[in-house]
Amino acid sequence: MRLNNLTNPPGRCSDAGEHGYTLVALLALMAVLAIFALAVAPGIRQQAEREREIETIFRGEEVADAIRLYYSSQVRTRGLRGDAALPTSVDQLLEGIPAGTKKLQILRASAAHDPLSPSGEWNLVRPRSNQLADFQRSIMLFANNIKPTTNDPELQRTEGDLAQTVIPTLGIAATSSPSTSVDNSSGPFIGVVPDSQNASVINYYGIDRHDGWIFTPLFR
Repeated sequence: MRLNNLTNPPGRCSDAGEHGYTLVALLALMAVLAIFALAVAPGIRQQAEREREIETIFRGEEVADAIRLYYSSQVRTRGLRGDAALPTSVDQLLEGIPAGTKKLQILRASAAHDPLSPSGEWNLVRPRSNQLADFQRSIMLFANNIKPTTNDPELQRTEGDLAQTVIPTLGIAATSSPSTSVDNSSGPFIGVVPDSQNASVINYYGIDRHDGWIFTPLFR
């Protein structure tokens, strides 16, 4: 009996059973956490995409305002109008506009980069392009077929030369596949658009694709 007590100490079996139960509970907890992580992952990715889109809209609006300021400066200092008064590169916006003997910064360096583009470069939107007409049609539908007003007085005078005339859609749904052809040639531009054809989390003026989000000083 004494030998048996030495080789099989009291409590050894109960301790092994407790360790086994602990291991099973730990595995069960890990399984629950894995399922929870899989469930919340799409929401986390969507929130991250939403934040990138918010930043894209913020930067795009800055570029649009920089184009407006550049155009007004060209009209005021050089008497140019229409295509001749538009910038031909984002670098011109980064250089700023004349302000006495110095230059006034009109665009932050960070705003010159598209958060939705792998390269970080905006696609440029040319005057009178189909892209611009699609955007105007979409925002007219968003505003109950009311043509948005271009508030800048200089751009308002030449809007007819910079954008196509768009007829109200009379309730027809806006296209979900805007014109996506990119004009890589040099020349004046009136807006920028993200270099992404993905569906968006946020609707910008009711537009649910990134390549339909045009940031321009026209129609605003």
